[in-house]
Amino acid sequence: MAGIFVFSEDPALARQLLTPGLELKAALGQPLVALTQSPAEAQALAGLGADRVIVLKGAGTPEALAPAVASLVAQAGVVLVGGTLRGKHLAAHVAAALKAGLTTDAKTLRAEGGRLETTRILYGGLAVCEESLALPAVATVPQRTFLPPAPAGAAAAVETIDVAADARVEVLSSTPVAGEGVDIGAATRLVSVGRGFGARADLDLAVDLAGALKAELACTRGIAEDEHWLPVERYIGISGQTVKPELYVAAGLSGQVQHMVGCRESKIIVAINKDERAPIFEAADYGIVGDLYTVLPLLTAALKA
Repeated sequence: MAGIFVFSEDPALARQLLTPGLELKAALGQPLVALTQSPAEAQALAGLGADRVIVLKGAGTPEALAPAVASLVAQAGVVLVGGTLRGKHLAAHVAAALKAGLTTDAKTLRAEGGRLETTRILYGGLAVCEESLALPAVATVPQRTFLPPAPAGAAAAVETIDVAADARVEVLSSTPVAGEGVDIGAATRLVSVGRGFGARADLDLAVDLAGALKAELACTRGIAEDEHWLPVERYIGISGQTVKPELYVAAGLSGQVQHMVGCRESKIIVAINKDERAPIFEAADYGIVGDLYTVLPLLTAALKA
């Protein structure tokens, strides 16, 4: 069937994919079709502007899903897949089956002249790569690149299709990843800490400020992977998480590009650093040049007053 297809095994990312999907639908004049493995999620997708929602019944894991999705989207104009590890695995299989071009981690997507024009970030944010793919084309899109669309006036019909999963792929066992269960990607306010803190116990200053701001605590890679002062799910950067909070308070971190690529799209960045030449001030909306051991308690006290 012809159309613009979107799929992600992550429910939040699946909803975000509908936003570029709707833009491509308007440009290409093709229906927007959302694929999902979850009957419950299908109802949510149906109310966000998709023309059709198809539940893939019996598809198993996304790894085993590739042949079934490739068959469904054989006449697709564009296939958008959530940029998770599993999503990229699926996208590669679908692109190969369609003999289509594939681009990953697309930040913008635009249909023009029968082609898909995309951009993505390279070298930790130092360069932007522009790519032009002939249709049909497949693209993966990272988390939080787009906001979900507004609810549509009418809900689309939900269909269920039995699909045969690739029997060569079977999950024999699984082990949950231990963690704090913190989703800093969903936080609207973050207080992020770096090497300006001299000891683990000093992070209490940032914890107090985060509490006063009703914010979550985040950190640089050095704090998580070198010092092991905070769990890895709290670190932001090129190999960590990418966030887009309303407020990002960067305390005692220099603002190296490897870190800033993960937070550069924050709405407001506040930098606190005693080095007035620190790169973080080039990205910050507001900056305080001062010792964090003096500034943080003052800010916390002012917020609690």
